[in-house]
Formats: sequence, C-alpha cells, structure tokens
Amino acid sequence: MIRFGDLELVPLLDGHFRLDGGAMFGVVPKPLWARRAPADERNRIRLGLRPLVVRGEQTLIIDGGIGDKMDAKSVEIYGIDRSPGLDASLALAGLAAADIEIALASHLHFDHVGGFTVRDDAGRLVPRFPRARYVARTAEWEDATHPHERNRASYLPENFAPLREAGVLDLVDGDETIMPGVRVVRSGGHTMHHQVVYIESGGRTAVFTADMVPTVAHIDEPWIMGYDLFPMDTLAFKRTFIREAIDREYLIFFEHDPDIAAGYIREKEGRKYVEAVS
Repeated sequence: MIRFGDLELVPLLDGHFRLDGGAMFGVVPKPLWARRAPADERNRIRLGLRPLVVRGEQTLIIDGGIGDKMDAKSVEIYGIDRSPGLDASLALAGLAAADIEIALASHLHFDHVGGFTVRDDAGRLVPRFPRARYVARTAEWEDATHPHERNRASYLPENFAPLREAGVLDLVDGDETIMPGVRVVRSGGHTMHHQVVYIESGGRTAVFTADMVPTVAHIDEPWIMGYDLFPMDTLAFKRTFIREAIDREYLIFFEHDPDIAAGYIREKEGRKYVEAVS
C-alpha cells in the first residue's frame, strides 16, 4: 500500500501472461528490446497483470486483470499464470470483491477487464464486484461492441456485456472526474478511446498509464506496441506525457510490467530510467 496524500493506492497482481515480443515493441529491433525484456523460445515476453485499488471517498479499482474465464487453449497460448490471482491479491491487501464500489476500465481489452465478470455456481456470467458500478468510456464501449477484423480478438463480450445486462454499467463521454482525486484523460493510440487515469491528492500526481506505457521498457517515446491501432497518436501523447512525468515527478503505475508496479521516470545525461517504488 502506498499512502498518497489523503488516498491509499494498493497495487494488485492478477498474475502474469505472455505476448509476442515483436508485437509488444513494434518497429524496435529485437536486439534492442530483448535487452529489456528477454523472450522465451516462442518469442513471448513475460508481462504482469496489475490492477490498482484507490481508497478514498470510495473504494475504486482500475482495470481487473485477465480473469479466470479463459479456455485451456488460450491459457496455453498466452502462458497465463494467475498467481496469486485477483481475489487472493485483494485478500492480501485486506480487501474483498464486495468492498469495491467503483470498477473503472482504461479500455475493454480482455487482459484489462477479464476480471470484471465471473461465472457463478450456476455457470452464469455475473459482475465480480457485487456492490460496484462499472465505468467505461462511451466511445470505447461502442468500439468494443462493434469490433472489426483488427480488434475483434481483443474484445471478448463475456468480459463486459454482462455488466450492461446486470444494470451496473455507467458510460462517460469525456475526460471526467470519477471520484474525488481520480479523473480520466483520453490518450487514444492503443485504441481510439484508450484512457489513462490521473490520481491527485496532497499536491502530488500519480498516473495509471494502462497500455500507453505498459512496462518500464516502454518509457522511451518511440517504443510503441505493434498492437496500437493508432501508433502516431501514441507517439504524440507520449512526447508530452513523458516530459511532464519527469518534470513534475508523477508516480507512474505500470500495468503490464512483470516486476515493477510503480515508479518515477528519471532522466540522467539524456537516458531515461525508472526509480521503482515498493
């Protein structure tokens, strides 16, 4: 737990999974990215699944990991290891699913909101957090529910459709405050309506960057995922954001880093690096 002004920030771990290293680093040559993120024999790199709980006026979770609904073939393809898993990670922090009051999505890809739904004893898909309102961006919802060939594999309806059916979904149209101290800002890039989450308290700023800066290996501006649908938008956002993060000392939460949940981006003699925060 990180005390942050009047807020408590609690990084969670829904486990790890693997994605193709070339896809994770786009046009960056493998001899460069492999120094930062070694690949296995299938060219996959190890990634974390790190939702974040913000405890303030309400208890809010940002994203929900990959969840436990993936079939055996997908588990093998993505090398999913859900240790300790979302529920166990919450328990280690002294929390339970019923304590979550707001579940906020950075975007609706399966590795970010897979944990928003779960199968009950009867096999029905239901919201994992029984007391929560679930918040997503309206335009991202439209994209997720009307996918095309390029993004269909990332949007799995079982992760978000049951939320609307249960009447617990709230859609927001723009950059809004979700609760005191927590606001969303559209970054675009990864998806057209991908958003990052700013957390502000006591004169300090933390940012949950989701897939804008998924790991510490992505802190350099041109290190952009091949998965990004709009990579030039990613580059434009990162040019401004990374400079601000360094100059204003933002605490950055890296959702997919396998080892580092949070840290400060520093710069020395033109080289960027991350000072980890435990």
